[in-house]
Parts: sequence; C-alpha cells; structure tokens
Amino acid sequence: MQVNITGRHVNVTDNVKAHVNEKIERCLAVFPRIESIHIILEEEKIHKVAEIIIQGSDHIRVTAEEKSENLYDAIDRAIEHVERQMRKLRDKVQEHH
Repeated sequence: MQVNITGRHVNVTDNVKAHVNEKIERCLAVFPRIESIHIILEEEKIHKVAEIIIQGSDHIRVTAEEKSENLYDAIDRAIEHVERQMRKLRDKVQEHH
C-alpha cells in the first residue's frame, strides 16, 4: 500500500507524518484491496483541511474531506469518514455475493 502525503500551504512535519501513518495503518489495514492512499493537507484562512483519496482494485475510489481549526482533528475525522465508506462498500460487496 502506497501512502502519499502532500501539504499545500502547510509544513508537513515528521510528527504529522507519524500521526497519519499510525492512523492509516491501524484503521485501514483491514481492507486488503487498497492500492494507494493520497492525503492532501491544506491550510485555508482559519481552517485546516484534510482530504483523503483511496484507490483500490476493481476501480474502487473513495474520497473524504474534513475541515477543522486543528490539523490533527481534521485528519482524524477524515480517516473516520473514509473508514465508514470503506466498511459500507465492503459490506455491500459481501452481501451481493
């Protein structure tokens, strides 16, 4: 699984990278069909924005974007959002078969 972290108008420090990798590995390691994860961290005037794009096999693409005043909070909420979407997609595929 390939994880890319991009910062737009934000310095992506080692602490932020470690936090993102820890959350991604812990939460999304359950889904084996994930090929790549792209995390875009952006700073607007007051808000910090975390956008996550997940590419998987069989043309699976899941995106989530969250805004918060705290960067870590935005990352956590975006990961939770993506995890919910992936669980829903996995359950739908399992029920279909």
